[in-house]
Amino acid sequence: MLRNKLFQKLKNRTPKNLDKVIHEFHDDAFKKISCLDCANCCKTTGPLWTKRDRERVAKHLRLETSIFENSYLRIDEDRDYVLKELPCPFLENDNQCSIYDVRPKACAEYPHTNRPKQHKILHLTQVNADICPAVENIVERMESIYSKNAKKGPKKELRQ
Repeated sequence: MLRNKLFQKLKNRTPKNLDKVIHEFHDDAFKKISCLDCANCCKTTGPLWTKRDRERVAKHLRLETSIFENSYLRIDEDRDYVLKELPCPFLENDNQCSIYDVRPKACAEYPHTNRPKQHKILHLTQVNADICPAVENIVERMESIYSKNAKKGPKKELRQ
């Protein structure tokens, strides 16, 4: 409930320095948290696969694009290409990605907390906080500076 209020507040009145704050928190979080310890994103959510992604990965796997698509992907209700099943078939037992160098753009950009114009993707940050420990850390820090009880915004937090 508190988290919903935070995101609603940020959507209604976006702080001018939101990108700077979230990007700093992103950098700090990923200094402490390794994706290889978790891989929740690969286990629970699948990326959207652009045409470019499908062609690149198919080529890497030495498959025709149509064979790759039929083997690994399906078209969802929004007409997007998504994985047929989770966890991701390219996730290895040690949480490494077997197609890391050619992974989909959505995977490479996940969890999106280092992108510009964070105010436009706050809904993603809110959802990803339940999936990714690093985003959870970022959101907890956001709560501490942007919640109703926080004093005068993020300056105090940013100095830490």
